[in-house]
Amino acid sequence: MEPWLVELSEGRTQAAWDLFAERYRRLMLATIKRLVPDHDDVMDVFSTVCQALTANDFARLRRYYTQNAQRASVATWLVAVVRNLTIDWLRQHEGRRRPTVPAHLSSLQQEIYRAVCLDGSSHVEAYEIIESRSASGMSFPEFLREVRATHRAAPCPNETPARGAARAPVSDDLAAPSPALDPVETAELARRIADALASHPDDVRLAVELFVVERMPAADVARVVGWPNGKAVYNRVYRALAALQAAFQREGIGPGDLS
Repeated sequence: MEPWLVELSEGRTQAAWDLFAERYRRLMLATIKRLVPDHDDVMDVFSTVCQALTANDFARLRRYYTQNAQRASVATWLVAVVRNLTIDWLRQHEGRRRPTVPAHLSSLQQEIYRAVCLDGSSHVEAYEIIESRSASGMSFPEFLREVRATHRAAPCPNETPARGAARAPVSDDLAAPSPALDPVETAELARRIADALASHPDDVRLAVELFVVERMPAADVARVVGWPNGKAVYNRVYRALAALQAAFQREGIGPGDLS
């Protein structure tokens, strides 16, 4: 059990929050920055998120402890909570206009654009939402290809054409630390087959989430999980990703499905 959870379970809420904030501040900021480009707005949202997490005698943290601790890691749960709070802030912030769905997209692409670009859903969440509505039987790799087609036709508002154009097909080495790697898609597939990491210790799973999902620098990940340096992050995360690669193959998902 993480130290902050121990403090929370024993009623020392301020000590629990201090430990929680120290460990997850970078993760919260990284999640917010994915949706909010302006630095001042990022800090406003961060303050709002902290207030929401500590409100009503730390009700959200207590709910995680009693309801979610056995089902999701802290990082996975926290990313979802922070993302939802950020979206609420964007919707409520005075004078902020949310982009509309481009009319030239197909009906499926419009649903993808709305879920991913406007609502901030992950690719897995968008897939599950859209598939539950349509029951089309579309596989996840097929859905990812539609996501890529959507981004090519209409990039999300916070994606510049130059950055989108810089992405290249992912090689067989899913762990290659290169700008050509699309960490979002790799991370989404990792979520779908997360059982491949189930045998790894908690700190390894957290490092994979931070390094691959949230694109946190290796040195920062090392500080968060308590490893000696960034090299340890590269070595241990890449070994975990090798297990992921095997899971991809068992699921029938090859490198071409990520390109």
